[in-house]
Amino acid sequence: RVVHFTSPDVYLLGSSGQSAVWAAELGLPYVFADFISPNGVELARFYRDNFIASERAQHPYVAICVWAICADTDEEALRLSYSLRMTSLNLFRGRLIPVPTVEKAEAFLAKEGVSPELLPQGRRILTGSPATLKAKLEDVARQYHADELFLVSIIHDHAARRRSYELMAQALGAST
Repeated sequence: RVVHFTSPDVYLLGSSGQSAVWAAELGLPYVFADFISPNGVELARFYRDNFIASERAQHPYVAICVWAICADTDEEALRLSYSLRMTSLNLFRGRLIPVPTVEKAEAFLAKEGVSPELLPQGRRILTGSPATLKAKLEDVARQYHADELFLVSIIHDHAARRRSYELMAQALGAST
């Protein structure tokens, strides 16, 4: 049996102005890490305006990677996001921790004295029921003029994480 291997598609994942420059100059599809830096709309525009066609890509291609958590209700999705919010806050403070339970994260966030929806500051975490999240994801895609979205759900409970992805896939019309 002969196995033929093909080269994988090459994308440039970035979260800064320099990554937009490199992706445009090298003629690569650009995946912007909105979960790291949610202010990339101008970078995506720069990439598109300065794209140089290459063997790998004839046209600019923008994918956006966002943190997204979906549940049956808006309230439950927000609550599930507490684990990610606590983990992120600790990471930004130089403390690596395992993803905590929602209950542990809820207690931690209550001590922070700020609405959990505002934490971590400067980061976008999209949450909601399928209809709510679909509208939020479509808004981000529209802002970036994205060709594709990559979704990352950091949730402590595996079953809830799996359910989040299933609900997002259904809301966006993708197969699970």
